[in-house]
Amino acid sequence: MSSTTIITPGTITREKNENGDPLYPGYMPFYDPLEKVDDIGAFEHFDPGHRADPKLPNLLKTATKVWDLSPHVGTEVHGVQLSQLDSAGLDELALLAAQRGALVFRDQDFVDIGFEAQKKLVSHFGPLHIHGWAPHPAAGSEQHMIIYDHMDDLRVRQSWAGRSPVQWHTDQSPEQQPPGTTFIAMLESPTTAGGDTLVSSSVRAYSSLSPRFRKRLEGLTAIHTNNDGVSQELKQGQQAVMRRGVLQAEHPVVLVHPVTKQKALYVNPVYTKKIVGFDQEESDCILKFLFDHIAKRQDFSCRIRYEAGTVLVWDQRVTNHSQTLDYPVGDH
Repeated sequence: MSSTTIITPGTITREKNENGDPLYPGYMPFYDPLEKVDDIGAFEHFDPGHRADPKLPNLLKTATKVWDLSPHVGTEVHGVQLSQLDSAGLDELALLAAQRGALVFRDQDFVDIGFEAQKKLVSHFGPLHIHGWAPHPAAGSEQHMIIYDHMDDLRVRQSWAGRSPVQWHTDQSPEQQPPGTTFIAMLESPTTAGGDTLVSSSVRAYSSLSPRFRKRLEGLTAIHTNNDGVSQELKQGQQAVMRRGVLQAEHPVVLVHPVTKQKALYVNPVYTKKIVGFDQEESDCILKFLFDHIAKRQDFSCRIRYEAGTVLVWDQRVTNHSQTLDYPVGDH
């Protein structure tokens, strides 16, 4: 399995400047129901983590503080400006993200460097992913994706109406070659606490299972599809955006990371629908256990707290994550 990369500058709320205009007008979400894009197609991928110096001298040479957010996943790094990393530093970033699952960097100039520089930086890790219906910035490219939750645009809220917004998943696992190293940059965040991302280690999710159960899972594959998300978007009627069709792919239940060689449980409650070769009832029984295992085992998860200027870098192959959406929509 290879990886693609998503670059995701996300706005949670919309603050305004002294003229009453948005602080980041170029990042306002753009919806075009008629927009179509081509799939990037199959590609060969060489993970840059293979080239990395395990001592991380280029990534951490300016670091002032490094600490783990939890024992099994999540590390916060201060003093490192991602836009200033050379190729060797970016290779080491890929390695550390694979080892720790998720990395947090504060006070980044990621937004200031502009769309093209962002794309160049993130393209170091693989081809850029294009989402099927999420908005991108009006001034940016379709490879950018905006997470926007504001009273002027309630799509995010409406999509979770009547159910818990805490939904563990791996982004775009229905792709034939799903995302690996992934970036999200925070432009604005709630003025009160909230809006965090929960991240869970899929490596620890696998290793904490009994040896006999792990052996039973190895060699199995499962079907992943985004048909539920497509159906939800189509409820927007004439305003629905469908740049790409329904995606479906078959992936190993137990993934081996190409660089670290660690085994990870590669299923998630949002996209994984059926274990291949099992009757539906048999598959449902096993998947329900695995989904509960991911959701309930808080001992191998961490919580990412945002502030403006935060960049989260995580490896989708070894983690599951969820939004929280625990702040009021009027908090802006």
